[in-house]
Amino acid sequence: MATPAQARVDLAAIRHNVALLKELAGGAELMGAVKADAYGHGLVPSSEAVLEGGASRLGTAFIREALALREGGVTAPILSWLVTPGEPLDEAVQADVELSASEEVMLGEIAAAARRTGRTAKLHLEADTGMSRGGCPLAAWPALLAAALRVQAEGAVEIAGLWSHFACADIPGHPSIGRQLEAFEAALKLAEQAGAAGSHVIRHISNSAATVSLPKARYDLVRPGIAIYGLSPIPELGDFGLRQAMTLVAQAGLVKRVPEGSGVSYAHLYVTDCETTLGLVPLGYADGILRHATGKAEVLAGGRRRTIAGRVCMDQFMIDMGDGVLSAGDEIVLFGPGDEGEPTAQEWADTLGTITHEIVTRIGSRVPRVYEHRPRGTSRRA
Repeated sequence: MATPAQARVDLAAIRHNVALLKELAGGAELMGAVKADAYGHGLVPSSEAVLEGGASRLGTAFIREALALREGGVTAPILSWLVTPGEPLDEAVQADVELSASEEVMLGEIAAAARRTGRTAKLHLEADTGMSRGGCPLAAWPALLAAALRVQAEGAVEIAGLWSHFACADIPGHPSIGRQLEAFEAALKLAEQAGAAGSHVIRHISNSAATVSLPKARYDLVRPGIAIYGLSPIPELGDFGLRQAMTLVAQAGLVKRVPEGSGVSYAHLYVTDCETTLGLVPLGYADGILRHATGKAEVLAGGRRRTIAGRVCMDQFMIDMGDGVLSAGDEIVLFGPGDEGEPTAQEWADTLGTITHEIVTRIGSRVPRVYEHRPRGTSRRA
């Protein structure tokens, strides 16, 4: 490697995962969620793979992410759903980025941007069905529908979608799932009665977990995110045939023998119990390796798993090789699909008490993304 670390992204895995999710979705369209730099996998290359896998649309949290896709040559429909005051609405409308509104003030700002640019803004109205995060409360939903219909009549906007978001779809059987579906149905019925739910209007509520587990929630479109990158949205139910796309590797730095009783890294949380070989891994919490991985998370080095020895530092951490063989420049795998015995991102998440979303999205910009197109079952080593 030309750099001490890489996040290798298997674009063939992303295409495989999208095709699998598309099949699970039946006849519903698939919008690939590519927010947060495609969950840390790299925005434009990953988005292209998502579209090649069968997605017809892309979704981002912020407008600037959508504009970066347009600048990267992506022409597919894009929805940006987290619209806040001060966003570049004019640029978004000019770039045919679809926008979401949850209340009348934002609807008015979007309509004003459409008037300034002389273009019609495509609008998705979000209902709060029980997440209590984004979305319009059902009590205010009729007023939002009426306001949207007014600006649609003047040609400023086109109501293109009605949507919501699950809070607990990744917890099978959670009572909120049924309540949210009932609330969404109520919101759709109100929209239909108001004349805001024509045949061209897309209804969508399913995230990754709902896509794989709730057929009745798929409606016209599903919006998988984490599953696209091969990470299970409901780990206790298995991997659903998904293939993890990211492998995080680093070159061993300094390798040295130290005597028994050597304190390792800050605060000497780890002390060697015999003469041993220590290896330096040039990744740290500045690169997204959680500090509380100290003494917990494992890596694959020298053909065996090794636990992080001592405190994770800003730029590096140590592993205890015992009498194992390791040389400077040897490859160390932090996590990957598990094909060669390395830990997976799910194992890291379980060990650290978090979710895979955090494991992959935290990998920082100092770590270059390297894109591969491995056929299934092909070793990632030369």
